[in-house]
Amino acid sequence: MGSGSSKPIRVTNRNSHRSLPTAYLRSATATKRQSVVPPRLKNEEREAFTAAIDQGTTSSRFLIFDGSGTPQASHQVEFGQLYPHSGWIEHDPYEILNSVNECIEKATRKFLDKGYEVGDIKALGITNQRETTVVWDTETGKPLYNAIVWPDTRTAKLVHELRKKTGSEKLRRLCGLPLSTYPSSVKLMWMLRHVPAVQSALRNDRLSFGTVDTWLLYNLTGGVKNGLHVTDPTNASRTMFCNIDTLEYDDFLIDWFGVRGVKLPKIVPSSDPDAYGNISDGVLAGTKITGCLGDQSAALVGQCAFTPGMAKNTYGTGCFLLYNTGYEPVISENGLLTTVAYAFKGFKPVYALEGSIAVAGSAIKFLRDNLGLIKESSEVGELAAKVPDTGGVVFVTAFSGLFAPYWIDDAQGTIFGITQYTTKEHIARATIEATCYQAKAILAAMEKDSGTALHALAVDGGMSNSDVCMQLQADIMGIDVDRPQMRETTALGAAIAAGFAVNLWKEFDELKGINRDNRKTFSPMTDEGTREKWFSLWSKAVERSRGWVDSDATEEGLE
Repeated sequence: MGSGSSKPIRVTNRNSHRSLPTAYLRSATATKRQSVVPPRLKNEEREAFTAAIDQGTTSSRFLIFDGSGTPQASHQVEFGQLYPHSGWIEHDPYEILNSVNECIEKATRKFLDKGYEVGDIKALGITNQRETTVVWDTETGKPLYNAIVWPDTRTAKLVHELRKKTGSEKLRRLCGLPLSTYPSSVKLMWMLRHVPAVQSALRNDRLSFGTVDTWLLYNLTGGVKNGLHVTDPTNASRTMFCNIDTLEYDDFLIDWFGVRGVKLPKIVPSSDPDAYGNISDGVLAGTKITGCLGDQSAALVGQCAFTPGMAKNTYGTGCFLLYNTGYEPVISENGLLTTVAYAFKGFKPVYALEGSIAVAGSAIKFLRDNLGLIKESSEVGELAAKVPDTGGVVFVTAFSGLFAPYWIDDAQGTIFGITQYTTKEHIARATIEATCYQAKAILAAMEKDSGTALHALAVDGGMSNSDVCMQLQADIMGIDVDRPQMRETTALGAAIAAGFAVNLWKEFDELKGINRDNRKTFSPMTDEGTREKWFSLWSKAVERSRGWVDSDATEEGLE
């Protein structure tokens, strides 16, 4: 397991696939900007800013950061979720792209209104929802199908079939991921089986594939007119096509999944001054794109978890706990994923163990949009705080099956323990606790794989805004939960990657002061016996949630 010093190892062969960042940001002591319009300065005196596209599962945003990691302008746009059948989740690729362009335009206008100039933005990074799969016609640049989103479960039957295929036992060691409905590989296979336009494009050597980062980079750099077809190792490692050791496409994996002939994006470093090109048009035309990280890797970088043994948990649509394992990939024996933490040009790549929870913030939205128990997502903590416990209610939020460390594809959302005593307050609290219990299960698996107990957990994401949620997490896990004041750590991580590429920062130690002010720690107020009793009841509910999905139903409506 990669332990040792946190100081990054530089790679001398800069053309090697093992080479990744060189440098970035301004000092963390940069003063806060005043509200008055700053005077026009000579180029050498102007402050340097970085920017980040943060393309998530339910919204896109664009943020511009100063040298201390403080956002100076931002804009966010929600976009539509498409549910053609039960268990299916899709996005319109053009709607994703349009939402990003709108965010760039409006946030940049706010930045310019403060008296800054476009040229003050020295680098731009991208972070994105991972595994979501996009395919388009190489000659026209047009999508051939809606994007299939990462928690989509239509591939459940296909996954069961593939698990019986010769060679399936090799997959985890080669790519770090178990066979499940989660990765991009099975989503692409499903399209190749069921979408005539995709089949035709493959026959005619016109089928381009990418995750959301690739789709955005292709279009932002010109699209069909010489747009770049690239991705980074943190995203490539989520496809099951990339060898976790070499960080290059693996011939065995390509052939095993039957995607030979599909045009895959070139894998380039997560931080690179030249690999991602420039924005081709719009308000930021000519601005260099110099960084790209999958969202959970970006959050790890944004939390400055550069030392092996450090971990973070992001509470977004799903919930993702990453644990830095250093310079060598650790293949989990306890249901976790092996992934790339970050891979900057000029440094050895760093790996992580990951525990992925499919449903976290989306369960809160379920209470709001489907059940009408709350009007705003932010109300869930207040509702849960009105009761001392769940009154015996356990909510297994397996809307997309259960991911790490369980990997139960045939589970569905189930609520146990309802009586006439049960109120909406109990259900709200049980919804929060579902995420916290899954995080505890992941933490236990990480401790087994690493042989090291974690004593504190850095957190970010929407649910982390609630003090009630974070106190429950500390009480259920039995460790301190550390929350920064500025919780846009995913976007900050992409900005850091971009800044490293243009020498705004040159060593990771320069980032120690980034986003450190006014952090809040939640300490557990429960004893071990109580925590184990609670977790035992949760585990019992998980076992009883199995077997609800008929795998044949995932193909409904196709014939």
